[in-house]
Amino acid sequence: MEDLKQKLKVQIIEALNLQDTRPEDIDDNAPLFGEGLGLDSIDSLELMVLLERHYQIKVEDPREGRKILQSVQSMAEFIQSKQPA
Repeated sequence: MEDLKQKLKVQIIEALNLQDTRPEDIDDNAPLFGEGLGLDSIDSLELMVLLERHYQIKVEDPREGRKILQSVQSMAEFIQSKQPA
């Protein structure tokens, strides 16, 4: 899972064009929205596109999306839960 979290951090930085952010700057459990990275609702749409493009996961329910996108850790856990065993 560590590899997945590292990969996610790089993808988040690229997708959201966070030029002054490095993967090691993002804590696995820090909130992505609000106090953490300070992302907003537009960024959440970009992260949904990232999940669909890179992991073929489409999130239909916005409430579920809010839980999934809480942190890098929650995103990685969700992605793992959707991967075939």
